[in-house]
Amino acid sequence: MFQGFSEETIRFFLDIRFHNDTSFYRAHEDEYRKYVEEPFYQFIDSMAETMLSIAPDIETRPSKCLARLRRDTRFTKDKSPFRDHLWLLFRRGGESREGSVMYWFELGPDRLVWGLGFWGQNRPAMDALRRRMAEKPQEIRKVLRQCGIPDDTLQIFGDAYQRMKPPAGMPLELAMLYPLKEIYVQRVNIPFESCYQSSLSQIVANDFLRLKPLYLLLRSAADEGRAQLDA
Repeated sequence: MFQGFSEETIRFFLDIRFHNDTSFYRAHEDEYRKYVEEPFYQFIDSMAETMLSIAPDIETRPSKCLARLRRDTRFTKDKSPFRDHLWLLFRRGGESREGSVMYWFELGPDRLVWGLGFWGQNRPAMDALRRRMAEKPQEIRKVLRQCGIPDDTLQIFGDAYQRMKPPAGMPLELAMLYPLKEIYVQRVNIPFESCYQSSLSQIVANDFLRLKPLYLLLRSAADEGRAQLDA
C-alpha cells in the first residue's frame, strides 16, 4: 500500500547526483530498492484501477511503467550513468514512447510534476488534431470544458511553429493550440511536501480521471495520424 515517498527517497536522489558512479550505486543498491523502487511500485499499483478505468489497454505493470535509474548514454554528451530523479509512464501496452499518448508522473529533489500528453513532437497526431480543430471545433472545445483546462492547477504547454497560423475565425482557445508541435497538460501549483503524503496517489488519480476526455481525444488523433502514415 502506498504511504507516500520518504525523505530517504529524496536523499538517495541527492546522493546519486553527487556520487554518480557505478561503485556508489552498487554500495547503495539496497537503499534504491527500499526507498525508491518500492514506493514507486506501490504508487503504480495504487493507480492501476484508475488507469484501467480510463482505458483497459493501458500498461499498469510496475516494471513496465517505471523508468530505469541507469541512463542510456550512447547518444548524449552527458555520460553520467544514473538519473537523479525518476518518472513513470502509463501508456498503451506494447507501444513505444515515441509517438505515444501517455500519462506521466515525475519525482526528483527539485521536481514533483505529472500530466498527460505526447512524448515529444508528434507531427502526424498533431496534424490529425488540427484537422479536427478546423472541421469540428465544438468537439475540441467540449473536451477542454469537460477537463476544465486550462486553469490554475492543470495548464497546457507545447512548443509552437512560428509561421503556422490558425484558420480565420477559429475560436481563441483553439487558435492557441493549433500551431503546437506537441501538446501536454501538466499539474502546477502543487506543494512539494505532497510527495510525502499517502493522499498523493489519490490527487494524481483525480487529475488523471479529469483528463480522460483529453486522453481519448489525443489517443484517437495518434491512431489517425499513424493510419495516415501507413496508408
